[in-house]
Amino acid sequence: MPSNSKRIVFTGGSGKAGRHVIPELIKKGYEVLNLDLVDFPIPEANVFTLKTDLTDSGEVFNALTTHFNFSGYDRPHVPGPPDAVIHFGAYARNMLVPDNRCFQGNVTSTYNVIEAACKLGVKKIIIASSETTYEVCFGQGDLDYGQFPLDEDYDVNPMDTYAISKLCGERVARGFARRFTDVDIYALRIGNVVEPHEYERDFPKYISDPKCRKRNAWSYIDARDLAQICDLCVQRDGLGFQVFNATNDTITATFPTRQFLEQWCPNTPITREMGEWEAPLSNRKIREVLGFKEEHNWRRYYNPE
Repeated sequence: MPSNSKRIVFTGGSGKAGRHVIPELIKKGYEVLNLDLVDFPIPEANVFTLKTDLTDSGEVFNALTTHFNFSGYDRPHVPGPPDAVIHFGAYARNMLVPDNRCFQGNVTSTYNVIEAACKLGVKKIIIASSETTYEVCFGQGDLDYGQFPLDEDYDVNPMDTYAISKLCGERVARGFARRFTDVDIYALRIGNVVEPHEYERDFPKYISDPKCRKRNAWSYIDARDLAQICDLCVQRDGLGFQVFNATNDTITATFPTRQFLEQWCPNTPITREMGEWEAPLSNRKIREVLGFKEEHNWRRYYNPE
């Protein structure tokens, strides 16, 4: 490992997104420690997992100042805090545990991670928020979005427990960034995560049955492109608290965005000119501010024509 590589503590790395994001970060030269309750599922990736209960503040503080693997004992100094923390650890959706446990676990873990990182002097914190904050994904009944595109300044007001827990996490991040003015905290509203093997399996239905994708706003994020976004967030300093939609560029449809939305969401106003194929859950901010350039457009892996 290069001596000048940045050290990243990644929470929840054994989950669907993390199992792709962490190997990509390692390829880019980062040293990564995974905090999770289960081991990293890809042994050949050689990722060390420290079993950590993120709802326990003491465990979080301790885990942010521990060795990244056993080779740390060979170094001349005890470890300090990492260069960055990426917090993906959470109950990943509703209906995994009762709602009160989902809320308690997600909010408490996010608070503990942000508090510990800030007080230990970590200058870059990235947290996983969610597309669900835009209200429709786990909303009750057949809801319409308030507008298109869904931009980060949209006044979100979700009704379900998971989305509310993610919105609370954003507010915790915003408050700590105000208190610790030299810390950058970026919240990623992550779209529906797609793994490489899921294109061939799932996209035929997505294209043939557009209604099934309404709750995801006909948008997605390739897990490997999510890794690029995390890398860009680590590299870009000085933005304070920011919310970014983490999605790929284009709508999951076979005809242009405005035409598609006028057909499938006729009651939702379109508030600005959109790109011809722009995803309704728009990533324009992350492209313009961080320079994100997707590498894994869905049409590379599934051709509906």
